[in-house]
Amino acid sequence: MNAIGYTRLSARDQSRYSLDDQERSIKSYCRSNNIDLLALFKDNGECSDTFDRADFRALEQFIKEHKGSVRYLIVMDHDRFSRDLSEALLKIKQFERSYRIKVLSIDEPLDLDINDPDVFLSRAFKYLMANQELLRIRKRTRRGIRSALEAGRFVNKAPFGYLNTRDASGKATLTVDTERAFLIEKIFRDYLAGIPQFLIYREVRKIGFTRTGKSAILNVLNNSVYAGLIKVPALGNIPEKYVKAVHEAIVSESDFWLAQRMLANNKPVKTQPKEEFPLRGVLKCYCGRHMTAGWSKGKRKYYLYYRCTYHHDKNIPGGWLHDQMDEILKLLCFKQEQVDYLLLQTERKLKESLKLDSLEKQKMEKGLASMEKKIEKLEERLMNDEIGGDTYKRWYRKYAEDKAAIETALNRLGQREKEKWQKAKKALPQLASLHQIYQRANLKQKHQLLKGVFKGGLAFYDGKLRTPSVNPVFSHNLLKIKEKGLLDIEQPSSILGENPVSTQGRGRTGTILLSLVFETNASTNSATWACPCWDCKSRITLDIRQTKFKKNYS
Repeated sequence: MNAIGYTRLSARDQSRYSLDDQERSIKSYCRSNNIDLLALFKDNGECSDTFDRADFRALEQFIKEHKGSVRYLIVMDHDRFSRDLSEALLKIKQFERSYRIKVLSIDEPLDLDINDPDVFLSRAFKYLMANQELLRIRKRTRRGIRSALEAGRFVNKAPFGYLNTRDASGKATLTVDTERAFLIEKIFRDYLAGIPQFLIYREVRKIGFTRTGKSAILNVLNNSVYAGLIKVPALGNIPEKYVKAVHEAIVSESDFWLAQRMLANNKPVKTQPKEEFPLRGVLKCYCGRHMTAGWSKGKRKYYLYYRCTYHHDKNIPGGWLHDQMDEILKLLCFKQEQVDYLLLQTERKLKESLKLDSLEKQKMEKGLASMEKKIEKLEERLMNDEIGGDTYKRWYRKYAEDKAAIETALNRLGQREKEKWQKAKKALPQLASLHQIYQRANLKQKHQLLKGVFKGGLAFYDGKLRTPSVNPVFSHNLLKIKEKGLLDIEQPSSILGENPVSTQGRGRTGTILLSLVFETNASTNSATWACPCWDCKSRITLDIRQTKFKKNYS
């Protein structure tokens, strides 16, 4: 008769069982019963509540390949076979029915009748006790982990930016990975500055961030370990809490909690925006769900389509939809009177700014004259032998450096006076073309522009684009758009025919509508205009409440 043996070792019971002891016991049992041991399989450090173990899978494969030649499976004790009562009994029955193999421990005889009720009860009791021990081990482990967490110790694999180490007492702790920690600081800093997660991900991946997946940045922002805090989960009536960690923090607690507030207020978008899908994240289906976008393979090339995540049969050609949007934006433009008014206000503000520059220039010129007098006086003292050559050189160098710095600042100020108005005259007329601004904008700016112009968002229904309302500043253009059937407006503005930059309630409608052109400040009621060519540094601040156009243009 032939048999195979199986041994298993868990890290927690090394003091009681060893693989060598189990092997010796199994071989001794086979010799005593005149059984040939064909093979011996060993699992080291494997879990006891599952049969998904490396060598146990090899054992089952051996049985299949040698079906009929193996009669017994010998283990030292049944808890080496399994500690799960139901799994163990099911596997024993499977071996018996499929391969006519009897599972025996070394304290059971070969002729054991496994169908005997007393044998079944005895075995069931052994596996029940083993199952109880497994649950007890797990309970002790959970208790130990919770105690470590409450003591401020991190017990798992170190997150990105940390290294697993041990302190002087030999207990596990975390140490800051100095080569990677700056990436964690950058992620928090950029997110708090308002940069979208997908843009942060793209940037940090280029400089060493190794985590992948759509939630990589979100996982970092939600991890309290970086703020030196350990999250202790709720247990029974004990609520969840955070305790001070023993390891060094990478970011401050205040930054972590501020990030949590921002995450709570800004639900993450399921799909990451891409430059090739500018309307994804803005366009909705008539059912209210956001539309997704992707490429579909045709006979000769790939085609872009937008579709609802629920109505899968509704596919909108992306090229056609983009052309529709371009046509709408070409029609949604400022009138020349509006651009002229902005130009006039900009000129007025620039003149005020140049007056301040003039005062600054006068101060610099006085400082330059003072430096020249100091140099002359220094030379006189040298000629009169009041100071030595070393002293002269030292002070002359200092005065010369100060003079050069003032002269450089004066030159820059003069250039700035000449360039400011030239840049403004060149850039402001571009505001007349909303389409040009949209084409030059990046993805984030495009979304800001569309959300500012189409109040309430954009939807696609019955073959055309729809919106609850359009920003009142473009009300004079709506008739052209309606005539061409490009856009349905469900709630037309009540002030058609008027062209305000701000609403009748003196709100911020006009300046917010082009968020990539204006940066608004609600606390000071001011708006800063930035040149739409993106690489220009020009900034002009206007008072929002004073920025109104005249009504009833011809």
